[in-house]
Amino acid sequence: MNSGIGLFDAVPQDVMNFGQGMAFQPRKVPDLLGLKNEDVSRLSGISLSSVRYDDNMPEQMRDRLEEIGNTINMVATMFNGDVNKTATWFRVRNPMLGDISPRDMIRLGRYTRLRKFIINAMNTRNEKPVMA
Repeated sequence: MNSGIGLFDAVPQDVMNFGQGMAFQPRKVPDLLGLKNEDVSRLSGISLSSVRYDDNMPEQMRDRLEEIGNTINMVATMFNGDVNKTATWFRVRNPMLGDISPRDMIRLGRYTRLRKFIINAMNTRNEKPVMA
């Protein structure tokens, strides 16, 4: 039996207190990762002048930040909700990611690859040998 990421684990607990759905607070994501407006513009595929955190925020930007926030929450669950360990994990170079930090992978537009890496690592960690 594989107890890895399941269908309903796609929306992890809100360990980092970003909020979910209508309560999502998008500014908290770049604040945690130390992303600049230029980074948010690039990873969202919007112009720099469109980066804003009010009711007129581009939907594309909100969606991408919410995706990233959900991924951060997945990592946070692996650290039992420890905010400092989670933030540190995203900022430290990781040899399994080509000696680049997860934060920089996000900044450089490699978010999808990072997310797949995290999900694969979580699945591998949660696999348990089947006893005959």
